[in-house]
Amino acid sequence: QVQLVEFGGGLVQPGGSQRLSCAASGSIFSINTMGWYRQAPGKQRELVAAMPSGGNANYADSVKGRFTISRDNAKKTVSLQMNSLKPQDTAVYYCYAEVLTYRGADLKKIDSWGQGTQVTVSS
Repeated sequence: QVQLVEFGGGLVQPGGSQRLSCAASGSIFSINTMGWYRQAPGKQRELVAAMPSGGNANYADSVKGRFTISRDNAKKTVSLQMNSLKPQDTAVYYCYAEVLTYRGADLKKIDSWGQGTQVTVSS
């Protein structure tokens, strides 16, 4: 079993900043990609930013230059620094990890998700 726990979120004014963090735990052999998705009311879940293990980050066009993703492989954490927030960034943000987990003597690749944290950008 793999768990992703998110920290951060809440209400922030337009132009403000907020930092989200996520920690993975459980039966983990290794983690490939870690990242963040978001889902606004009435919209589909969309990728915000993702970082492969040892690779370069990629971002949604709407957040480039404003958001920065970082990860600590040793601690199994991923963070999202969000600056210059806009009302259209309002959404539930989900942590994501592609995990190699133990299944008896084998390894299995699974997609793991956090429970989601609300970010509201409003004055």
